[in-house]
This record gives sequence, structure tokens and C-alpha cells, in this order.
Amino acid sequence: MSVHPNRHHDKMQPSQNGQPFRILSLDGGGAKGFYSIGVLKGLEGMLGCRLHERFDLVYGTSTGSIIAALICLGYSVDEIHTLYRDHVVKIMGRRFPWTKSKALKELANVVFRQRKFGDFQTNIGIVSTRWAFETPLIFKTLPSQAHGDAGNFEPGWGCTIGDAVEASCSADPFFSRKLIVTSDGQKILAADGGFCANNPTLYAIADATVAFGRARTDLRVVSIGVGDDVPPII
Repeated sequence: MSVHPNRHHDKMQPSQNGQPFRILSLDGGGAKGFYSIGVLKGLEGMLGCRLHERFDLVYGTSTGSIIAALICLGYSVDEIHTLYRDHVVKIMGRRFPWTKSKALKELANVVFRQRKFGDFQTNIGIVSTRWAFETPLIFKTLPSQAHGDAGNFEPGWGCTIGDAVEASCSADPFFSRKLIVTSDGQKILAADGGFCANNPTLYAIADATVAFGRARTDLRVVSIGVGDDVPPII
């Protein structure tokens, strides 16, 4: 299994030496993220290392983006659980959209500070939505993930990790929408990634096959969902 300690975004291209390409995908779901953390605790124990060391690409939507970002920064699941417990419960307990958004911004400032995408230790995709067009706005680490626009690529659109997480979590009408200012001066009104893909697995697979050039047979995907099972059609 591939290990990627302390890599910056320009050194995070996974090897092509026949090893599987491992994807971790984390759903949105508000405080249900505690369930995801429980599963991740078991996975970390089984692997015997921090999760960023064993996954080539981590995708997260909404509350899953908080967890994904912390994993990719190198936090242990116990550390993530502590931060999540201390901050997410406070956010969900606020009554109005503007107070929820204020608490979310406080989380971003305290937990992620001004760190940017070059601080990640493995590749990431943080899913949000362009509100005006209802299309995906995905914050990524590598130029190859730009899907043909590598020449204009800036990791995370030039935004901080905190900005990306705020955008991904801003579920209208429960939160205020997030204004993103990119490195080239674009102003984009962003909203919760769940409007496009509450489960971001297909976006991650697209990155793995197109951006990283891996065959579908090489992919190994762990998708952790927090929604209800769809009843079988009889």
C-alpha cells in the first residue's frame, strides 16, 4: 500500500507501479458525521496508521468535507472526533442561518486557520455548488485534477482550506451561502455540495480515471454514507 508522508501538492501524484489507487469518499449529513467518524475509527485501527497514509484521494461533501480536510492534513481519527465534537455540535445547535454560518466560520478559523491546499498530505476534492448555475465547484490539490485546464489551475482555486469547507457546508436555507474569491479575482457564490452530490464517489472516480489515468480495475473505493438505505424494488 502506498504511503505519502508530508507531501506538498506538486509531489502528490500517485505512483503507477501496479499498486491499487485507493479512494475514500465521505457523504454530507450534518451531525450524522459522527457515524462516519465511528467507521473511520475502525478503519484506522485495521490499517494501523493514519488514513492519509493509505489513501491516494479523499473526497468529501458538506460535513464530509470537514472530516476529509482533517484526514488529509494528517490528523488521527481521535483528534478529528475531538474537534468535530467541540465545534460541529455548536454549529448545528444555532437557530438561524446567519448564526449557523457565523459558527461555521469560527470553526474554519480555529481549526484550519489560514492553511491552504499545499498543506495537505494527500490529494483531496472538496465538493460545493456554484449557486448561479447549480453546477459543481470542486476544490482540488493537483493540476492534473483540472481536467484539461491545468494551465490555469490554482490549488483550491487559491482559497484557504477553511473557505472551501465553509462553501461545501453552506446548505441553503439552513446556512447563508458563501462568497468565494478566487486567486484570479473571480467572485463565486457557493453553496452546499449536497446540491450536486451528497455522495461524491463518482466525482472521485472521475478524477482517478481521467486526472490520474488509472484503470477502473485498479480502483479501490471506501464510500462512507450516512443516508437511509433505498428499499428494494419488488
